[in-house]
Amino acid sequence: MTPPASAQTPSASAQTPSASAQTPSASAQTPPAQNRLATRGLGLRYGDRTIVEGLDLELPGGAVTAIVGPNACGKSTLLRGLVRLLGPAKGTVTLDGADIHRMPARELAKRMGLLPQQPVTPEAVTVEALVRLGRYPHQRLLTPWSRADQEAVEEALERTGTAELRDRQVDRLSGGQRQRVWIALALAQQTDLLLLDEPTTFLDLRHQLDVLDLVSDLHTEAGRTVVMVLHDLGQAARYADHLVVLKDGRLAAAGPPSEVLTADLVEAVFGVPCRVVPDPETGTPLVVPRARVRAATA
Repeated sequence: MTPPASAQTPSASAQTPSASAQTPSASAQTPPAQNRLATRGLGLRYGDRTIVEGLDLELPGGAVTAIVGPNACGKSTLLRGLVRLLGPAKGTVTLDGADIHRMPARELAKRMGLLPQQPVTPEAVTVEALVRLGRYPHQRLLTPWSRADQEAVEEALERTGTAELRDRQVDRLSGGQRQRVWIALALAQQTDLLLLDEPTTFLDLRHQLDVLDLVSDLHTEAGRTVVMVLHDLGQAARYADHLVVLKDGRLAAAGPPSEVLTADLVEAVFGVPCRVVPDPETGTPLVVPRARVRAATA
């Protein structure tokens, strides 16, 4: 019995490697996620007071990271160190492997945008005028305002739902509106890495969720890497892919919220006995403090 031709002679695909075998596919050629911030032995100080000590940390690119911890544990200080507003007393901060303190300031501003805690609004500035300041890293001396600049501003206003507020003075807006305008300024920089220091502070629950939903959309729809400081553990677990927990300026834990946020960790870091249960809406970890046991009174 004679074997079929397909068995006698290797097929064309067997004789000659296919195009996909000869040339790596697009996905294989795609570089790993960028915008990876990392610290090695990082120490941060204010004067003689050490706030962050010996911190080794890796923040994933293409993800939302939430930094949490008790008051005065170094969360905002760490964020300032990550964007070069505070120089390291020791150690390094790198962005995709490059020391940020060796990068030109304008180039770094094109890579990352920062929304500081309680930003100071210039007096009587309008929404659009403030958002236009986000284009500063892209400007050059004697270079006129371009169509690309205006398009970046318009996109930032639209994404944050502040286009209708463009002619209003920022200091006359509500807290939630002002926070959206400041995020619009950061978006106008057109950076792929956005750092937010307590973006929900002083906002009521509705506006907190509006801001966090906006941050989530910026990640899922625009592909931005986000690093934000939050106080609410439930919100951090719900909105973040990666959780960083600090205690006394040192790393207590880091990883996916479902792995990191345990009752033992919450009690050890925050001093709060609790249960951690699945959020009924999202399935993400939800911290439920244990009821205080009160002695019966006569």
